[in-house]
Parts: sequence; structure tokens; C-alpha cells
Amino acid sequence: MDKNQAKIRIAKLRQEIEHHNYLYHVLDKPDISDAALDSLKNELVKLEDQFPDLITPDSPTQRVGGKALDKFVKVRHSSPMMSMFDAFSPEEMNEWEARLVKILDSKSKLNYYAELKLDGLAMSLRYERGVFVKGATRGDGQVGEDVTANLKTIASIPLRLRVPTDKELAGLGLDKKIKDKIIKAAAGGEVEIRGEAIMTAKVFAALNKKYQKEGKALLANPRNAAAGSIRQLDPKITAERRLDFYCYDIATDFGLARHEQEHEVAKLLGFKILKQNKFCADLPAVFKFHEQMAASRETIGFECDGVVVVVNDLSLWDKLGIVGKGPRYMMAYKFAGQQATTILKEVIWQVGRTGTLTPIAVLQPVRLAGVTVSHSTLHNFDEINRLKLKIGDTVIVERAGDVIPKIVSNLPKLRTGKEKTITAPKTCPICGGAVQQVKGEVAFRCLNKNCYAVQLRNLSHWTSKGAIDIDGLGPKIVELLVKEGLVRDVADFYLLTKDDLIGLPGFAEKAADNLIKALAAKKNLPLAKFIYALGIRHVGEETAATIAKSPRLKADSLKDFIARSQKLTLNDLTDMPDIGPIVARSIFDWFANAKNLKLLKKLDSVKITVLPPSGGRGKLTDKKLVLTGTLASLEREAAKDKIRALGGSAAESVSKETDYLVVGANPGSKLDKARQLGVKILDEAEFLKLLS
Repeated sequence: MDKNQAKIRIAKLRQEIEHHNYLYHVLDKPDISDAALDSLKNELVKLEDQFPDLITPDSPTQRVGGKALDKFVKVRHSSPMMSMFDAFSPEEMNEWEARLVKILDSKSKLNYYAELKLDGLAMSLRYERGVFVKGATRGDGQVGEDVTANLKTIASIPLRLRVPTDKELAGLGLDKKIKDKIIKAAAGGEVEIRGEAIMTAKVFAALNKKYQKEGKALLANPRNAAAGSIRQLDPKITAERRLDFYCYDIATDFGLARHEQEHEVAKLLGFKILKQNKFCADLPAVFKFHEQMAASRETIGFECDGVVVVVNDLSLWDKLGIVGKGPRYMMAYKFAGQQATTILKEVIWQVGRTGTLTPIAVLQPVRLAGVTVSHSTLHNFDEINRLKLKIGDTVIVERAGDVIPKIVSNLPKLRTGKEKTITAPKTCPICGGAVQQVKGEVAFRCLNKNCYAVQLRNLSHWTSKGAIDIDGLGPKIVELLVKEGLVRDVADFYLLTKDDLIGLPGFAEKAADNLIKALAAKKNLPLAKFIYALGIRHVGEETAATIAKSPRLKADSLKDFIARSQKLTLNDLTDMPDIGPIVARSIFDWFANAKNLKLLKKLDSVKITVLPPSGGRGKLTDKKLVLTGTLASLEREAAKDKIRALGGSAAESVSKETDYLVVGANPGSKLDKARQLGVKILDEAEFLKLLS
């Protein structure tokens, strides 16, 4: 993206984010998920990082939140209630730590305090002479709203501070000066506490059950319910909502050494703190905590969308300082969102078993629910029209649990004018046959009844034992990948990622890993096997080996093979040993087909390489061997490879031209025919001796 394109994209992102910020923070009526909004903000941050001269003072990245509502008295905070920067991966967390170390110019090892990031409403509570006198929302970070009466209804907010004992404070390792300061402030001074007002999942479910019985409007989600409850003009309604409050910071400076101690002191003052929060000696410990909390977030009992990672040493906070919207010394390490925004790059059409064409969205890859998503089903053409999609649109993608991702909406205000209309196909993308919309249905269908079967057969042939032999990629898995829109041609196998596979039936993490490794192991292919795997009509293993040995096609790279294949004539092919006119025509037509040429180039682009046949004549040159039965020491394909390596050919049927029949356990009818024709018969020991 050049600077001019970035400028246009940044302007549209800012406008869209401000619109959703207003709905979220001011009106409490968001119309997209937090994860989708985070995704838009993250894209804007990255663009502004790339083009810092495009940053303006009114950018959403330079502010904290929305404006305070006029229905409450405004309160100016004693110190700003800052927002936080977000990280979405271990790599981003490592980059953050590297920036901190550079600023501190110190070799001392950083340690952290990791806290669950509650999804509620940030609050500031002020106590004078131990009594709760004022509570305010964060607002825009500088000015919030006075919601004291409503906060007093929350049972977990003490109306009077608990005064810790000297012994309790000594148990935290605090010296006399700090202990005295805390006790004095709690009893008769000023203390400011900051934390999060939330609604638990249990309360949320109970309230909605009650409201449903009463015919009232249901609460949308716990976060919105908490925000709406705090902003009620009637405290009785707030009391009914049974909110909870957790402290995450003491704004008053008691001279503590570690952020962890602020939580311990807050607990002694009478505030709830999260029992899950944990000291982490380094980032690997943070990553482990983050992983554990992400896995158990559904059982915690309240909504949280990540882990707040805070530099534990408070003496470093001033050195690290604040930049833009938030402090450098803390980072919100988000859990994988179930929604994200990305770009719709293309729509491809997948052909099903009945010939029905299903549109598949090709997306700009985006991290979603812990995986990278690059495809999404669009179901049918009516769905494209319902979503009013165009190629190039910014879309919201959802992936709940392990289900296949889907586009839930688009953001047309981000359009540049270069988007393209999506049209239904007129011809089948697989066979090129006619496509017709079924009368009375939304579906489009390929009229070639064999289309789907031919595609599956070609794909399964590539992966079969006689061809490329890819472990774990049998016909059922091939069909699954086709149905999910992940594979349309054999080159697509090599574009699969672990994230594409996880969540599909039969694919846990290990199975996905194994298949990706198996595919990577089959990218350097003997030319003969490669030609056979292409599935050219009438071309078996021996014909493929003959073609591979031909000076006209004997290539040392796939690019070279493609170039040579385009120069082939029918005469070139019929001049090859054992290739008659019918087989020659089939081979010639295959390489002359533009669609097949495109496939060959695509295979080259995914780094498939071909290995020329081992040169020279061997002891089996011009000899034809046939195998029957089961060999104890060699699999059949390995035996055929050895025969070909010595210059021989491994035929499938016995004829007068057969030189040897190799017999293993439980031979078939080939043995009888060989005896009738007088073909020399070898047992396994004799065969191995011949090979040696």
C-alpha cells in the first residue's frame, strides 16, 4: 500500500471507528462486536506506525474514550484514566518488551504482574476520611460522570474503607513509613481507587430469565448491561442489576515498590481483587498464564477479553512514561477474538456432489479465534446480495468455537470506489460446462453430472500410492477439503495451513500438523511420478516413465518441464517407445489445454520441484517385469521404483513381451498366464538378487 492509498484508508478507518466508539461509549448501543472494533483499531495503529506523518491529533489512536453524557454531573479526574495499547500475539508482546528494555537501557530483567482484563466499565472511587464520597466513570479519560449514587448500590464497593492492621501490612513486607501512611490515609486521609464494574454471567442469565417472564426487553450482553446499569438515573434500577466491582489500581501514592502490592493493599482496604491474577517472572510465564486463562475463560463466571500485563516494578513507571493514549508500562494482551475485520479479495465457486455451485470468499488472511482465516463460505448468491458484498469490501468475519468462519456483515463506508460487483458464473469453474440457475431456487448448478466426480477422482489420484502417495490424505479427507472450499486443484493441497485444518472433522492440532508435514515432504517429486499424478488419460506409470526419459521432456526443473511440454508435437510423442496415436493425442491435448498449463504454473509457484530420472543404462534396461502377490521385504511401489532405477519397466499385465514375473505371497491369475506363455518366473529371493 502506497502513502496515498494509506491516507485514504486511514481517513475512512478513523471515521468508522469514531462512529462505533460513539455507539459503544456514549449511547451504549454498539452494533459490532468489541473484537471487530479492536480489529479496525489495530489496523489503524499499524498504518499510522507505517506512516507516522499521517497521524493527526483527532485520530482515535490519540484519545481514550467517548464524551461524558450530559445527564450526569461531570467530574474531572485527579489524574488521567488512561487507556491501554493492545497486543494480539506473542510476537507483539516480545516487541513490546524489547522497546521497554531499549528505553530503560538496563540489563536488569523485567518481571510482570498479569491480570485478567475485565470487560465492564472502568470506575474511579474517591474516599475522604475513610468514607466513599464520589464515584465517576472514565469518560474521555480526563472528565467522567458522577455516578456515586449508583455505585453505592454495589455491595462489593465498601462505603467505608477497612483500616488494615500493622501486622497485616507487615505481612506484605512493608516498612514502618509506608504502613503508617496507608493506615493514616484509610482512617482519615484521601484514597483513590480504580477498578471495573461488571455484571457476572450468573446475574446476567437470571435477569434475562426474569425479564423474559415479565415481557421486558432482554439485556444484550453483560458488558452493555453493566454500562447501562451504571448510567441509570434511578439507583433502584442499578441495585436490581446486582453489579460487582474489582479493584485493579490504587491511584494514591503510598510509596509501594511493586504493582502486585497495590492489589494486596486494596484487598486489605476492603476491595475484591481477582484471585486469578498472578506474578510472572518473565514473558514465557505470561504466555503460559494467557494460554491457561484463554482456555478457561468460559468457566470464570464473567466476561474478560484478555490479560493486562503490567511491569511490576513501580519505580520504572516514570522512566517508561506515557505515549499517545496510554502508558508504556502495561499492555492489554487480548484473547483471540471471535470476530475480526478483513478485506474480501475474491469470490471463487466450489462445485458440490449434485453440481450446485457454492461461493467461497477469499479473504486477506486475518487472525481469528486463535487461527489465521483466509476463506469463508458465502452459502449462495442470495447471501452475497443480502450482505451487499463487493470485491474489495472490508468485512466482519466471525468464527465461534471450531466452526468454519463466516462473513456476518460488511462496512460499506470504507469503500474507495474501486470495489467490483460480484456476478454469478456463466460456466463451471471445474469443467467449463454450462451453468444454470435452478428454477424456483437460489442455487446455480453445473449441468455436467460427472463434474464433481471427475474433480474428486483427479484430486484423489494425485494423493494415491501409485502417484504422490501423501500420507493422511485419502479420498474422504480430499472430499472434506473440497466441500469446505479449501481445495479446487492439486496445487491447493500445498497452500493448506494448519489453521485451515484445525476444527474440521477429524483434525485436532496433531492431525493438522501431521498432514502439513506430509505435504511438505512430497514437494520434490520424481518426474515420472509427477507426470503420472497429473492424471492424463491413458497415461499409466510405465507411459509416464517413458515420457520422463524422453530427451524432449527430460527436464531438471518444473519450469523447464513446462517450457518443453509446450513445444511438443504429435510426432514427438508417437516417436516415443510404446506410445501409439491414441495415447499421443491424449497427451498432446492435455498439455495444449490452457487450464492445465495454468495448473502447471501454479504447481511451480507453490515450489513443487521435479527430479529427472537417474541417467544411464542399468542391468534391467529394456526388460519388462510384472509383479504379483505380496512381497515380504518391499512394498509394491518401492519394488517398481527399483526396477525403473535399473532401466526396466514395471508393467501391470503379463504378455509375450514380459521378461520376468516376480511372485510374492498369494499370487493372482498372472502366475497362470505367465506359465502358459513361458515367461520366466522369479520368487522374492531371486528378484532381490537380480536387483542387487
